[in-house]
Amino acid sequence: TQVTEKLEEAVMIWIKQIKQVLVESEQMRREADDIGPSAELDHWKSRMSSFNSLLDEIKSSRVKKIISILQAARSKTLKQWKELDGNITIAANEAKDNVKYLYTLDKFFGPLAKASPVTMMEQVPSLMNTVGMIYCTSPYYNTSECMTSLLLKITNQMINTCKTYLCEG
Repeated sequence: TQVTEKLEEAVMIWIKQIKQVLVESEQMRREADDIGPSAELDHWKSRMSSFNSLLDEIKSSRVKKIISILQAARSKTLKQWKELDGNITIAANEAKDNVKYLYTLDKFFGPLAKASPVTMMEQVPSLMNTVGMIYCTSPYYNTSECMTSLLLKITNQMINTCKTYLCEG
């Protein structure tokens, strides 16, 4: 029972740390007012990396051994552990999926940043069609919050490109 108690203490510490990571990942992001759309992709790539690392750790043989010992001991901490494990898997899947969809926009980000207003406008219909496709097909990124954030960043980039063009001309 002493071993079980020590292992439960360790798992409770992990649970607390994982909950903190999940809470932080759900908090509002503070970003510059003029940030472009590539920052959205960077955010989700970073989040995907963090959650994949966390999943790798949870699935490690060391953690699996501890969890199996606690299962044999019928530990009550496992209910919380399983719930968090599921939440991390969902968060990792969301990040992976969002990165996949945002990568379809990546080909527009360069031209959007470096184009003249005229050539930039030639890209807008294809860009908006791709955004619409993401909205219609993505299981995670089709919320008003995500779409608003993305469209705001696209608009910021268009404004910055026009400002740069006007200042150079």
